[in-house]
Amino acid sequence: MAETKKNIKRTGGRKSSSARPSSLPRVTVKSKKKPTRKEMRDMPQWLHILIAALITGAIFFFAYHLFFKQTIFRFAVCEGTKAYQACMPQGYATYGIDISRHQGRINWDRLQKENSPEAPISFVYIKATEGKNYRDPEFGTNWKESKEHGFIRGAYHYFTGKSSGEEQADMYIRNVKLESGDLPPMVDIEEKPADKAAFIEELKKFILKLEAHYGVKPIIYSYTKYHNRYLKDEFFKDYDLWVAHYYVKRPDVKRDWKMWQFTDIGRIPGIKERTDINVLNGGEEELQKLLIK
Repeated sequence: MAETKKNIKRTGGRKSSSARPSSLPRVTVKSKKKPTRKEMRDMPQWLHILIAALITGAIFFFAYHLFFKQTIFRFAVCEGTKAYQACMPQGYATYGIDISRHQGRINWDRLQKENSPEAPISFVYIKATEGKNYRDPEFGTNWKESKEHGFIRGAYHYFTGKSSGEEQADMYIRNVKLESGDLPPMVDIEEKPADKAAFIEELKKFILKLEAHYGVKPIIYSYTKYHNRYLKDEFFKDYDLWVAHYYVKRPDVKRDWKMWQFTDIGRIPGIKERTDINVLNGGEEELQKLLIK
């Protein structure tokens, strides 16, 4: 009898799901039915065509912007001089490259001996520093070897928003000793700023400090879209522009430019990795004017 009571107590306290009050409404969730094949077949023909056109357009849009836009000019017929497995833009005769640790250890002897007679490399810009505390590990070697092998050299700094313009200028000045015959300092600006106004102010401080120290105006480097969005301040118009725009016949920038980085796929003798190639607007005479006296 006691066991029977215990069982009643154990089971009697739990309500069965079937004991739900009948007064409460049942909630049912209807699943959204997919169109049947018959319903799809019964759609108007114009709607089929519209859907197919939209899908095809989307595929071509993404394919163009992700692949073909960047490569279509690589396969275009070269109308000018072809050198270093790249098509040289027409109307220019003074060429240069820019290098950093990404090009690895360079065979300067081979670069000097196999310099193309059709498009000879005259100048080399070498990455020196970045931010307030980074020095490119290949800078010392490249700086020394480029001059010893007869190339006009320049040193550039990659500007960031992580430290002040003065701190970055100090970093460049500590590491770069420019001599007569060298090219002016160059500042590479590609980083999208979180605060545009603050970023531009620090960039101005960097440029002005380098100008005061070396006695020459630095060159500003950026790609076309970045320049058109961030560097249209009147301040920057007093400085020569080095613009990057690949696989086009002319850079799309609404101001005069001094140098144009027209490709990033050059195959340069003595350099294992692909290398940027540039032209100088104005030729050899303009190159000589740029040099530090």
